[in-house]
Amino acid sequence: MRVSTAFNKMLGIEGASVAGVTFAPEGVVVSLRRRRCKLVCPCGWKTWASYDRRRRRWRHVDLGGTKLWLEHDVRRLECRRCRRVRTEAVPWARPGARHTRDLQDVAAWLAQRTDKTTISNLLRLSWEAVAKIVVDVVADHLDGTRLDGLYRIGVDEVSYRRGHRFLTVVADHDRQGAVVWAKEGLDSATLEAFYDELGAERTARLEAVSMDMGRAWAHATSLKAPQARQCVDPFHVVALANKALDALRRGEYAARRAVVRAQPKRRPGRPRRDEPSPSAPRRAALAVRYTRWALLKDPAELTDEQQATLWELKQQRSVLYRGWQLKEGLRDLYRLASPADAAAHLDWWLAWACRSRVPSFVTLSKTVRANRERVLAAVELGLSNSKLEGLNSKIRLINHRGYGHHSAAALIAMIYLCAGGITVELPLR
Repeated sequence: MRVSTAFNKMLGIEGASVAGVTFAPEGVVVSLRRRRCKLVCPCGWKTWASYDRRRRRWRHVDLGGTKLWLEHDVRRLECRRCRRVRTEAVPWARPGARHTRDLQDVAAWLAQRTDKTTISNLLRLSWEAVAKIVVDVVADHLDGTRLDGLYRIGVDEVSYRRGHRFLTVVADHDRQGAVVWAKEGLDSATLEAFYDELGAERTARLEAVSMDMGRAWAHATSLKAPQARQCVDPFHVVALANKALDALRRGEYAARRAVVRAQPKRRPGRPRRDEPSPSAPRRAALAVRYTRWALLKDPAELTDEQQATLWELKQQRSVLYRGWQLKEGLRDLYRLASPADAAAHLDWWLAWACRSRVPSFVTLSKTVRANRERVLAAVELGLSNSKLEGLNSKIRLINHRGYGHHSAAALIAMIYLCAGGITVELPLR
């Protein structure tokens, strides 16, 4: 069997055949011959006229322990659609790439599962080449159709670098939380850029947008998609209730500690029998300090000791127990059997919280009242940012796995590759 015939069967290059094989110091160099003479621009425009030609090589998947290169005379054409001179498209490589599609697909498949340094060592590529391959593969798979059919979306932020550097991430609730858009920034203009890219027609089809209580995204959504119902993520509402309860506990602990500090110094010698124990205020302060997890944990997950702590607070008619009741009353909003009862329950809780005389919960009631319609929309539609919170953990893992990324664009490409619903097929022939 001839060498060219053997390599034709092994490589199976689409649209070309093997013209010759050379064993060079850098590896095996396979010369290709195109089966089609008509030039095709990457935009799809075709012509017979060529501008010039140049010999070019592409790195292919290794042949055993030897590097393999594909070589071909690439022509340039003057494209009337692009209105400039462009290099013709070849079926075995993406436009502008110096690696074949097969090698890029292998690298991208590995990038979904491991770090770039491992890929660089395994495939004998530079770290920069792996990063460029990820960008090329993502650009090849992403198109405007990913923004079609959006009806319920979620918006969240993720920190990717120290110094308050954030990414705004938009995910589709109807596609298992797949990322459809990401950009650096955390202000209203960042989300407005998403709506501008989405277009007026597709933006008008949006039914609901879940987000946190920040004003920036609410302003952008009200401006660009006023018909969409804004839903405040339940996680952020409950987190604010936990924060208010913890502020109440800290205030109580500080008050008990002030009593301890105000105690006069004990006189030397044995204390008198009728003298109060100086350690009683200290024990009371420590008792308040150690109620934290009994107050913040889910009642279904409390230990026997923590349940006893709550019972003791109830018997003492402590303000901490009243704060715990307020926190659980707000959480009950998301445990209702019928969403139709949500409005009445929320109004009852707001009236209770605003007259509770607990400063942290009075402040919380004002915040919740200002977002009343958005809170009720989340309950009625059953929307939350739970998928996006899980997505944030995945993005942090991607960033940590790469030991940080040199730019936001590189991290966004990895986010699209690993969390954007992109399926990379291995070149198994």
